[in-house]
Amino acid sequence: MWATRNLFVQWAIIIASVCLTIVAAQMLWLRPAEQSLQTFVSQIATRDASQQVHIVEVDAASIAAVQQWPWPRQYHAQLIEQLDAAGVRSIVFDIDFSSHSTPQSDAAMADAIANANAAIVMPTFTQQATSQSEHRLDALPIPTLRENSSLASASVLPDRDARVRRMVFGTVTGGLARPSMSAQIAGSPGAADSKFLIDFSISPSSIPTHSFIDVQSGNFERGELAGKDVLVGATAIELGDRYGVPAYGVIPGVTIQALAAETLIAGALYEIGWFPLLLVALVIAWLLVRSRSYAKVLAIMFASTVTFIVALSASYHFARIVFEVLPAISALILAGSAQMIRIARVELKEKTLRDGETQLPNAYAFVSSSHSEEQFVAVGYIHNFDAIQAVLGKEEIRKFFERVVERVEVKGQISEIYRSDTRMIAWKHAGDYKALTDTFESLGEDFKKPLEVTGKRVDVAFSFGIASGSDLAAASRAASQAVKDGNLWHAHEDAEAAIIEARVSLMGELDEAIEADQLKVLYQPKLRLSSNRIESVEALVRWEHPERGYLRPDLFIPLAEETNRIEALTLFVLRQTVRDLTIWVDSEIDISAAVNISANLISSERFVRKAEQILRDNASVKKRIVFEVTESATMRDPEVAAANLRRFRELGVMISMDDYGTGQSTLSYIQMLPLSEIKIDRAFVQNAHIKRGDALLVRSTIQLAHSLGLRVVGEGVEEAKCLEFLREAGCDYAQGYHVAKPMSHSDLTLMLAKQVSAKIHA
Repeated sequence: MWATRNLFVQWAIIIASVCLTIVAAQMLWLRPAEQSLQTFVSQIATRDASQQVHIVEVDAASIAAVQQWPWPRQYHAQLIEQLDAAGVRSIVFDIDFSSHSTPQSDAAMADAIANANAAIVMPTFTQQATSQSEHRLDALPIPTLRENSSLASASVLPDRDARVRRMVFGTVTGGLARPSMSAQIAGSPGAADSKFLIDFSISPSSIPTHSFIDVQSGNFERGELAGKDVLVGATAIELGDRYGVPAYGVIPGVTIQALAAETLIAGALYEIGWFPLLLVALVIAWLLVRSRSYAKVLAIMFASTVTFIVALSASYHFARIVFEVLPAISALILAGSAQMIRIARVELKEKTLRDGETQLPNAYAFVSSSHSEEQFVAVGYIHNFDAIQAVLGKEEIRKFFERVVERVEVKGQISEIYRSDTRMIAWKHAGDYKALTDTFESLGEDFKKPLEVTGKRVDVAFSFGIASGSDLAAASRAASQAVKDGNLWHAHEDAEAAIIEARVSLMGELDEAIEADQLKVLYQPKLRLSSNRIESVEALVRWEHPERGYLRPDLFIPLAEETNRIEALTLFVLRQTVRDLTIWVDSEIDISAAVNISANLISSERFVRKAEQILRDNASVKKRIVFEVTESATMRDPEVAAANLRRFRELGVMISMDDYGTGQSTLSYIQMLPLSEIKIDRAFVQNAHIKRGDALLVRSTIQLAHSLGLRVVGEGVEEAKCLEFLREAGCDYAQGYHVAKPMSHSDLTLMLAKQVSAKIHA
């Protein structure tokens, strides 16, 4: 549910950002900023003009020399003659010749045009009829001047901000399409009224210029103009032919015409627009909205913006492609800003969900998290927290809880622990209640060892409470009750009801599992240390519940004992063990197998009779059976227990005392029982190679057992050093995960078969 909502919010941010950006782009809100950015990009690397286009300026010096305006057209005729004599390729006038001068002047200029070898281009343009009228008039040169010349559009179209950024490829005047002056000079075709960007990376100062009066009077280097295209136009301020442009301020119209021509000579700038980059921004926005830190959001926004601007610069200067980047950048800024607001909200919420002192999730976080009615709530109550707080400072309290959480997480295999109150921690438990109470028992033992906190040893006293569902308050009250009662844990009444219900349900399912033969018997090997071979195994029952999954034996065997189902369970294990032993015997595998007999069954006449019948029916293997019984089981009613065990012993069954060392057996008591074997409890064996006291108990038990003619099994062997200790101490058998884990009949058969094969080839 949360993942779906999160995905919805992410897409909502992206779509909203893109929609707002499209609106801004369509409404031209971003246009001024985009134009400024393009101007900046154009100035990153300026370049000189091609030197193909020269300007002949009607400058202030020329105006001063002639002393009138408009000039008599003889001056223009003389200019044409001088330029033609210099061998120019074309002469393009950016001067209005749409009205007549004197007949002699008009004729002189017409003759100069007619006699010139260079291409002569006369200007045409469109202008408003009046300042208040929408009607436009076409201005063409007088007929005598256009008879031997070409016409080109001199129109300049400023943007709304009165700056000229584009030039047209051509316009329609006098009913005909005319190329623009720049298109005429560059020989670039283009549709009438279609526009192109002027390349303002070309420096206007690099365009060669000559004073009109100097050229007209022949005072210039003719070789400089040979084969060139010459634009003739006004640059004198008083003539007013000036426009604002990006980067260079206000410049003459003829200079703009020259820049436009230079742009086309280099190749027109190709405009892509904003949509393609917006698609790229859409992908980047997806990364933005998935980021969970300010730094990452800002890094993506900054890197994307820089990348877009660098890409624009590279494409502008190397590929002559111009695209609009601000819509894409704006979309990312909008998405990034929205995501940072979202992160701020999440962090604010996180703060409300965290305990300020320890940064653990708090009670509000617990209540806000997902819950199941099938779960339990566990609360740990620290009795002596006031004393701990008095010893530790604020920073050390945080370290203290870190150490507490480490221990609890390891023991309970818990994913999230909450600090539900000043002296309480809480967590959820979705498994069986027995596993939870086992965790309490384990934690109770573990917290008997002091915690190491910044060099200080801290004793921690815990009690625990249980409630069902998500009732944190009930679990807290249960923990407090455990403290008052002096108990390790206490279950709230609703949890007790849930526990009882779970027990009844589980036992009903156990009956079905036994009847349907759903339980499995695994075998854990015992290594005979003198021969270094597997010569015995212990049968262990396992239950793979179809719905609850794997259930540990300690979850259902104690319940089976409490509800009088242990007899059926034990007889099931005995029958399966006998069947498997028969298979091994038929395969000439020499092995014995131990079956655990519950304390409730030792004194049960009915169980003894049923077990005797199974053994008599399987006479070939009955001497390979070992019954393992605990000290406590035989001490409840020693005489009856001893009598029943002798009945089994007479059938050839070996008797083993399990968990030796945990009870209170005396030498006379051990002598009274028909024992063949003693198993030393894992609590003493697993650390006997480390702890001197455990080593002493193990050695003395082995010596005692051997003096009584009994063999000894050390269980709980999990390290090689422990195994070597038992071997050196004279122990007969070793059992534990270092030797082998419990395995199926088929897997054990393969192991034993390899062992037989190795013996044959030895």
